[in-house]
Parts: sequence; C-alpha cells; structure tokens
Amino acid sequence: MSEKEITQDAQGETKQWGSRFGYIMVAAGAAVGLGNIWKFPYLAYQSGGGAFILSFILIAIVLAWPMVKVETCIGRQGRADMVSSFEKVNPKWGFVGWIAAVCTLCINFFYVVVGGWVLKYAFQYIVFGEQSFVGEGGDTVAFYESFTQSPLEPIVWTFILLAGVMFLLLFGITDKVEKLVKVIMPALFIFLIICGVWILFAIPGALDGLATYLIPDFSNYTFKTFASAATQVLFSVGIGWGIFTTLGANVPKENNVSSDSALVVTCDALVAIIAGFVVIPAATAFGTDVEAGPRLVFEVMTGVFANLPGGRILGIFFFVALLFAVISSLFTFFEIPIRVFEEKLKMGRKKGVLVVALIIFVGNIVVSLGFGPLMSVTLPWPLFPVGFEQYDFYGWLDCFTAYLLLPAGVVLECCFVAKIWGWTRYNKELSSDGQYKSISAFEKVCIMVINPILMIIVFLNVFGFIQ
Repeated sequence: MSEKEITQDAQGETKQWGSRFGYIMVAAGAAVGLGNIWKFPYLAYQSGGGAFILSFILIAIVLAWPMVKVETCIGRQGRADMVSSFEKVNPKWGFVGWIAAVCTLCINFFYVVVGGWVLKYAFQYIVFGEQSFVGEGGDTVAFYESFTQSPLEPIVWTFILLAGVMFLLLFGITDKVEKLVKVIMPALFIFLIICGVWILFAIPGALDGLATYLIPDFSNYTFKTFASAATQVLFSVGIGWGIFTTLGANVPKENNVSSDSALVVTCDALVAIIAGFVVIPAATAFGTDVEAGPRLVFEVMTGVFANLPGGRILGIFFFVALLFAVISSLFTFFEIPIRVFEEKLKMGRKKGVLVVALIIFVGNIVVSLGFGPLMSVTLPWPLFPVGFEQYDFYGWLDCFTAYLLLPAGVVLECCFVAKIWGWTRYNKELSSDGQYKSISAFEKVCIMVINPILMIIVFLNVFGFIQ
C-alpha cells in the first residue's frame, strides 16, 4: 500500500495506519522486545541450542501465525478496544479482553523495570564507557548488583522510561509512534547484526560458541523443553496480550492480514535468533556463565565488551538496540490497557494515559524493590506434586502472566473463533470479503486442536506436573 494520510474508517470510529509498512513495523516492534534479546538466548542455551530453536520455529508456525491472524481480525472487525471488540461479536465474551488487559498491565510491572535497567546501561556506555562496568578483579557482577539492589536509582530510570513513552502516547499511537517505529525497527536489525559479526571476528572461540548455539542437541530434550519453547513464543511474539487485537482496530480492510501476520512473526523470530547469535558465542568464548538467566545481558555482555577492541562502540550498539526493542514494545503494551480505560471505561485519552501510568508505576516500584530491599519477600506458587514454591515478585508475576494468563487467553480465543464467532464470519474478515485467500483446513486444525494442546502442556509445566 502506498503512503497516505491517516484517515477515518468507513464508520468514522478509528484512524488507520498511514501505510502497510508502518503497520507491520509497529506490529513487529510490539512483538520484538526483551523477550527476544533478554530472554531467548539463555533459554535456547539451557534447552539444547538448535533443538530449542527448531521447536521455537515450529511452534511459531503452528501457534503464532494463526493466532496473530485471529487477534488482528478480531480487532479489525471490532474497531474498538480489547473488551468492546469481543463484545461486538458476543456481549458475554468481553471478559477475554479484560483478561488480556490485566495480563498486560501485570507484565508491565516488571517489563518497564528491566527496560529502565537497559536505559541506564545505554546511558552508562554512552557517557562513561565500557570500563565503568568493571569493578576490582574485572567483575561486572558488582556493578549490576549495586545498581539493581539500590532502593532508589532503578526506580528513577524506570520512571524516565515510563514517562517518556506515556508522553508520546498522549498524542496518539497511529501518527507519532508509527513514524518513530518505522525508523527504530530497521535500526534494531542493523545494530544486532553489527554486534554479532563484530563478535565473531573479534573473539577467538566465538565460532565454537555459535556451533553450540545452532547445532541441535536432543540428548536432554523433554516436554519441559517443549513447554518452555511454547511459552517463549507466547511471550516473544505477544500472543494473548491483546497486542494484535488493539493494533488490528486500525488496520484498513484492504490489508492482507495473512501475509502481514507472516511478516510480523518472521521479524520476531529473526530478532530472537540473531540475539542468540550475538550473546551465546561471546559468552561461551569468554567462559562465562551462559545460564546466568535474566542477568545474562547485563552481567556477561558488559564483561565481554570490556575485553573487546572497540568495546565501547559495540556496547553502545548492543544496548541502544535493546533499548529500541523495549521502547517499540512499550508503545503497544501501554496502549492495550489505555484504550480499554479510554473507551470502555469512558475516561478519555488524557485521563486514561495518566491512570494507566500511575497503576504501572506503583507496580514498578514494588517489583524494583523486590530486586533490592524486598528481595527476601516471596509469594507462594502452587506446584501440585510437591506443594508450593516460593518466588520473588518478578518470578511470581512471570508465572502468573506468561505461564497462566497468556495460555488461558489463547485457549479462550480459539474457542471464541471456532464456536462463538464462527468460521464463516471469521473467514469473511480474514479474506477481506473474498479478496484474499480463505482459511485453510490446517489452520482450523491448529486453532481447534493443536494450539489448545500446546497450552495444556504449558499449564502442566507451570503447575509442576512436567518436571
């Protein structure tokens, strides 16, 4: 579609994207975020490298692609917020939209905190350089722990990030944000590729780490590995959050939802795999703990860059790329509950933005303190074979959102399409009244059978039935 002015749709209900490319970049930007760069590499390493990657790609095809189409069509048909879009088909099904809005609010409680860390690290590289992270004995852990365990500084950086994104959203998502993300997303790909190529040529042994990352190892492959890959697809692509339903409300009727969704899922998978291509070879070559988990990019990569020629420039590239991923995601993560508050609760744009910002910031304070002064405070999570497991605030929210609410949302959306909306009406929206290809029999099987089974595996994993 050629570039055009943002116009009202036929019903005058909502603005449309200025271009197809702009929509795809915003949708991909919403999907591409910390889940790809912060979480995917260490999960891939822990779960058999190439075996995890193959599982991730397979699940992205059978789960992510059909569900992105489903969510986009629900939004385009509803032309409203998450809750109202479901209610326009059946008034009793608005609760599915509420689940997504609550889930995304809770994810933002910890997502923005980690995003604040990224902003701090990017600032530190730009202003002070790579050596500022290395304490006595070359230990980057001390810097990470001193910063994240501080009662005040992480909250300040979190507030700066939160306030900046909310300020932009006050002016509407389809104009300013679209123009910004059309630059951010291509820059993200370029920055990550520069980092990866630089590391492979600059670090002896990095190619061995790349082989470890890419060559499949099925020796320890279990249902738990498969469940982790399925959960990563949900978190990484953004299925069950309401992302594509919210963005779909602005998609023109002439857009090919199927091909647009394929491009979004492909962009997301590529960024995740490229992120592992940056992180795993570097960490492996330096003999660092690749299984450091969520701390990996902050502790390990700063140590790697401190020992590389041009490490400051590389560090700037890496953390600015990560910051771009965070910002591009937050535009939509915030917009999901904002639009519900704005339209469904009749608050209006400004009040909706401010109320959502306040709720998220309160959650950010609690989670941030959970990494510092309140780290000894834990919450119980049921593991039925053994009783209860105690998790910190971040760990508990991660289980509640990524492993419970997101898969529950997917199951409900599958039921909604197959039983409530119906294949005929769904196919009419998907094909733009017959202009494009209709839903295939394979997609119907994915939605009715395969995807609910995948979500059952995720449920069994989070509640401890799969060890």
